[in-house]
Amino acid sequence: METKLLPADDAGIALACTLLRRGELVGIPTETVYGLAANALDPEAAARIYAAKGRPSDNPLIVHIAELSALDQLAAERPPLADKLAAAFWPGPLTMIFKKSENVPDATTGGLNTVAVRMPAHPAALRLIRESGLPLAAPSANLSGRPSPTRAAHVLHDMDGRIPLILDGGDCTVGVESTVISVGENGVRLLRPGGITVEALSRHCRVTVDDGVLHQLKEGQKALSPGMKYKHYAPAARVILLDGDEAAFAAYVNAHAGDGVFAMAGQKEAAALRVPALPFGDEGEEAAQAQRLFDCLRECDEQGARTVYVRLPRREGVGLAVLNRLLRAAAFQVVPLKEGSDEAER
Repeated sequence: METKLLPADDAGIALACTLLRRGELVGIPTETVYGLAANALDPEAAARIYAAKGRPSDNPLIVHIAELSALDQLAAERPPLADKLAAAFWPGPLTMIFKKSENVPDATTGGLNTVAVRMPAHPAALRLIRESGLPLAAPSANLSGRPSPTRAAHVLHDMDGRIPLILDGGDCTVGVESTVISVGENGVRLLRPGGITVEALSRHCRVTVDDGVLHQLKEGQKALSPGMKYKHYAPAARVILLDGDEAAFAAYVNAHAGDGVFAMAGQKEAAALRVPALPFGDEGEEAAQAQRLFDCLRECDEQGARTVYVRLPRREGVGLAVLNRLLRAAAFQVVPLKEGSDEAER
């Protein structure tokens, strides 16, 4: 299959609409990461997403809409709090989970009786949804388990020959996938952190953070949200997270320097390192870390890295989302460091 890479202009969107109505797949820009879009109400189209990505079929897909009224055909019911949160955060990087209607096939929801829905904040994505007349299932447009794509070139790298079209809408502004919540009558449960932070949600309702955000699911436990169950976001290189201050981080990395050893670090951290450092945000620059995260992880492979060290980000704000992605990229391998030391705590 030939994969076309076109601007997300009039001609590109018109071709994308034609393909989507035929049940084909299209790589599309959003503000979070690029998505692999298909008609969410067509089970065969949804199955093509899983096949193109190599994605496990029990990992649910997020459905993208352009109008709040589209929820009526997707959700069997929704609490009033959902409308309040939609008014506050849509369009934007917030996904809400509802009991699904009979219109939504099991192939889209990974066999769950719930459906995850969001309204993206990218103008090309919104226009495509409106002009196609379809709700679009659109997980990240990468091979399953690999770093998510934040540029059209990333999508082409992973999906060349697998899909007919990629729309180039520029670099993603948020850089990590959407926040996912389940909505109750009086509060929400955070299943995946993202661009809408716990602090922002807490201004509108009570927020409970699910254990699966920072810990592996137990054997046989059902994934209620994308990104919870499997190893995700990982480059070919081994990612190791270090938990300590800047001095301890630098000392540990320098003590383990060698061929193929890299670090992801901000400018201040990089100055003290004796290994190649991929540009990442410094402590306190969590938004910059989120925007750079997947670029850095992909660059690890481009640079031939075999081991990549990253210092744990703070949990505040979007830092929780960065931490969540790094934990999964590292398969939850975290080395605790003594303050100012190159030795791990015993």
